[in-house]
Amino acid sequence: MPQYDVIVVGAGNAALAAAVSAKESGAERVVVLEKAPREMRGGNTHWSGGVLRFAFDDPREIGPLVPKAEEEIEDFYEGIMPYSRDDYHGDLMRVTGGRTDPVLSRILVENSKDTVFWMNEVGKVPMEPALSLSAVKKDNKVIWARGLVVRAKHEGVGLSRSWFRTAEEMGVEIRYGTAARSLEVDERGRVCGVKVRDDDGISVLTAHAVVMGCGGFEANVQMRTQHIGTNIGGAKVRGTPHNQGDGLRMAMDVGAMPWGQWSGCHATPISADWGEFAPREMTDRSNRLSYVYAVMLNRKGRRFVDEGEDAALFTYAKFGRAILAEPGAKAWQIFDSKVLHLLEPRYSTSDPIVADTLEELVEKLDFENPQQALATLKEYNAHARDEDEGYDPSKKDGLATTDGMELPKTNWALKLDKPPYHAYSATGGITFTFGGLKITDEAQVVGTDWRAIDGLYCCGEMVGGLFYDNYPAGTGLVSGATFGRIAGRSAARAASAAAGEAAAA
Repeated sequence: MPQYDVIVVGAGNAALAAAVSAKESGAERVVVLEKAPREMRGGNTHWSGGVLRFAFDDPREIGPLVPKAEEEIEDFYEGIMPYSRDDYHGDLMRVTGGRTDPVLSRILVENSKDTVFWMNEVGKVPMEPALSLSAVKKDNKVIWARGLVVRAKHEGVGLSRSWFRTAEEMGVEIRYGTAARSLEVDERGRVCGVKVRDDDGISVLTAHAVVMGCGGFEANVQMRTQHIGTNIGGAKVRGTPHNQGDGLRMAMDVGAMPWGQWSGCHATPISADWGEFAPREMTDRSNRLSYVYAVMLNRKGRRFVDEGEDAALFTYAKFGRAILAEPGAKAWQIFDSKVLHLLEPRYSTSDPIVADTLEELVEKLDFENPQQALATLKEYNAHARDEDEGYDPSKKDGLATTDGMELPKTNWALKLDKPPYHAYSATGGITFTFGGLKITDEAQVVGTDWRAIDGLYCCGEMVGGLFYDNYPAGTGLVSGATFGRIAGRSAARAASAAAGEAAAA
């Protein structure tokens, strides 16, 4: 008899959702393998902002998740727009250029609200309004980004702690410092265990089913360079250093099919002053996402993206990568004093460079061509608009630069004309990779022969095909929990069936 019914490899949001789901679905012996030591546990979840994108038709449907919101935020529901399933799927289609997997994206969208409520009720994840991440104050009223109202309480740190606590209360065994090395396969081709390395050496853990939820390859410089490119090879890593692509390699070693955009990744603009790995204690506070209210210049003194193309929560994943392609993988975000009150609180983790004139500011920054930088800012101001022409930070306002600019700014194009001026550095911080494995609608891994692999399931960042080139904020955690829940349930059923077969033999 195997040692376990279900082995879950990984210990982030998706993996722990799978473990909790497996227990909920009847699996008695469930173990989570966490490669990291206990003090580094939780994968990328710890670094996340904890925000959850899900569909709802009436804003009051979210009330049970945030029961005190009306007491804490005046006219809370007045600033929330409905976010239908069609809205959600439309956003996924738009940001991925229509390439999101048609089956998986529909599963994600259709299950999104139910998943978040399941996280709250079964996972015992407390939630709160995502005030500092997805809200803007307009005329003294809080306006929420569509679909992004709720987050885990205490963000990713709280989400991770809640999942671990619930898993342990349900009797899930968690083994820290236990690195998965390879998958065991029996003579029938069924995955039946995991070879691991821990402080005692190499051993094999056996099970009726295995769920892979151990993330992508964003922390592996060789794989980043090989699959995404040299610019990404040198990127700073925004999350855990333990996501080295082990699970993807292990699964493909037993015939799993690679799927999705292996050349793509989520690369958030973060402070260029941070180290190669974002400090664990600072979680997601390296982010620099208020560029929609700024002008962003590369080190040659030129603009390279339309900062106002869309709301930052729809462009940040690709703009971080765009910065990495610029000289020195660095940019400067330049704000005037009219918009400083709109900057995310996370900007407070860096000290800006400040000057009373644009000329003085340019001289303080490390541009390779300061004259070009000043010329770019002056050209922008010549085509930018005044605040009284319809500026609205709560939505795409259509306040675009006037004709004549090679690269326009299509929304929020205010002049830089109110000193003092503030500049913040930015680079691209890679969060997760888009390439993964092909799975069925039951989260079972598909082989390169187009047949499902018995006993092997997948969730989280290892699922390929959902995201291409870009990413809508808050989708990753909901996707992880959605497919984690499905994978855990499917693995528990497979384990029960396998146990029945063994008993009958």
